[in-house]
Amino acid sequence: VQLQASGGGFVQAGGSLRLACEASGSIFSSYVMGWSRQVPGKQRLTIATITNAGSALYTESVEGRFTISRDSAKNTIYLQMDDLKPEDTAIYYCTARTSQFRIPDYWGQGTLVTVSS
Repeated sequence: VQLQASGGGFVQAGGSLRLACEASGSIFSSYVMGWSRQVPGKQRLTIATITNAGSALYTESVEGRFTISRDSAKNTIYLQMDDLKPEDTAIYYCTARTSQFRIPDYWGQGTLVTVSS
């Protein structure tokens, strides 16, 4: 299983970043893909998921600011993050799960997003 995330970095509040995650083909076509994040010392939280059919769900704190999408030709999902806030600072993880309502079965390595005020 391979989940390779990229795109993290440093940005000022109000700015934007786009994360990408390339998955192995068997995972991408069979699992619900998503993103979770973790602030040091706190639990990992799911923030967005997307099904093969393109149905997306978001946690309330990012809804309207973040957009998850998928490119089946590239086995890649994206997380477009706009209007970033300092509280979005976290390590972001690409995930794969069997259902949008289950915990992830697979985790990629994290990518750090830092938002300065």
